[in-house]
Amino acid sequence: QVQLVESGGGLVQAGGSLRLSCAASGRTFSWYVMGWFRQAPGKEREFVAAISWSGGGTYYVDSVKGRFTISRDNAKNTVYLQMNSLKPEDTAIYYCAAKPRSYSISNSSPDEYDYWGQGTQVTVSS
Repeated sequence: QVQLVESGGGLVQAGGSLRLSCAASGRTFSWYVMGWFRQAPGKEREFVAAISWSGGGTYYVDSVKGRFTISRDNAKNTVYLQMNSLKPEDTAIYYCAAKPRSYSISNSSPDEYDYWGQGTQVTVSS
């Protein structure tokens, strides 16, 4: 079992920045690919970014490329999502998730992820 706890969400004006954190506990953190997803009201859960177990590989949805950066610190069992140049359409609940490191980071299906956090709200005002 892996427990995931997100933090860092909040209210920010368009053009601003936030950094989300996801702290993991339980099994060895480096066994897992880590991903970030988001879900806006009335919409399906959407893939945002993923990072390989070593941190050497990353993958993003097109809408956040150049604005968001995913990173991880395996010594701290934490994955981060730095979000810059935020837009109102980035408003959503953001979730971190974990899947076995043998899985490809470029497969964005939430079905591959075994463990999920409870989410943190990000609201971007215009």
